[in-house]
Amino acid sequence: MKVLNVAILGQGRSGRNIHGAHIHTDDRFKVVAVVDPLPERRERALKEYPGCTVHENYTELFGRKDIDFVVNATPSHLHHPIAIDLMKHGFNVLQEKPIAGTVAQVEELKKVIDETGCMYAIFLQSRYRRQFVKIREICESGVLGRIVEVKITSSGYGRRWDWQTLTEYTAGSLYNTGPHPVGQALEFLNYYDGKPEVYCKMDRVNTFGDAEDFVKLLLSAPGRPLIDVEISSCDGYPLFTYQIQGSCGALTADYKTVKWKYFKPEEAPEQRLIRTPLVNDEGLPAYCSEKLTWYEEEWEEGNVLDQVFASDTKMLYNDVYDYLTAGKPFNVQFKQVAQQIYVMEEAHRQTGI
Repeated sequence: MKVLNVAILGQGRSGRNIHGAHIHTDDRFKVVAVVDPLPERRERALKEYPGCTVHENYTELFGRKDIDFVVNATPSHLHHPIAIDLMKHGFNVLQEKPIAGTVAQVEELKKVIDETGCMYAIFLQSRYRRQFVKIREICESGVLGRIVEVKITSSGYGRRWDWQTLTEYTAGSLYNTGPHPVGQALEFLNYYDGKPEVYCKMDRVNTFGDAEDFVKLLLSAPGRPLIDVEISSCDGYPLFTYQIQGSCGALTADYKTVKWKYFKPEEAPEQRLIRTPLVNDEGLPAYCSEKLTWYEEEWEEGNVLDQVFASDTKMLYNDVYDYLTAGKPFNVQFKQVAQQIYVMEEAHRQTGI
């Protein structure tokens, strides 16, 4: 088995607690270098990744030939410039979200990717979430009929006062939390060859910074379902994570369980349009009423929140390993995430935040 050598930029919540934590459990990868501007984090890294080198600045890695890829888990506003610098110096990159803050930055990234031929993998582990995969499978099976609307909610109640509340750091709920629900939303929309219509409302509620912590985002495209994404820090009673309406049924899901119900059109009573007032058997005014046979199903696989930093991360690292050792394509494609940034930039333009 080939072991891939990894350098991690950043030893914060993502670099250490997600990427470092996973690599500790995966023998296919070895951390050989850690970069962090904080001396206490570098000192801790020497103990947590035996044999690695530690550095204050990522440029100290330039010239090394023993690194198979670099995890860019720096603060969000540094993602785009550092990734470009790394690729120009010959490094493959596994990029944390968001990949950039503007479409112009995305185009610059694409140009450098094409010029250097370096790997540019995007760490969007929620696309591998088993619950999301199951829900797409149900929708694509056709049992719910034509999908009319998809609602995705990533909400709770909480105040925040760290750097993720500041627009100067490309932060706020849409750039930080948003890549997960928006990435899934765009998969349901499946309109990557065009530009979806975007409507957005943002607010600042429980944040101590100048970035948003409430987002209502609507996406639409010709012949596609309406997509409703909500990210809120002031929802004390979140009822669902997914809610889907279809012409033959509906689906709802929370963090643990997916439930869906549907009828079979071929079993439904035959009806025709009636223009005259409806009456019942007694000749009295009546409403439309019929008996449909409903089929109800349920799927459960633990708490989804427990999977985010474990199985979802493992599946994404499987993709990275397979790409670098066997040339297999990534499930998360650049053009898909590029559309995310288009949506997010347009949302911020509309709201002025």
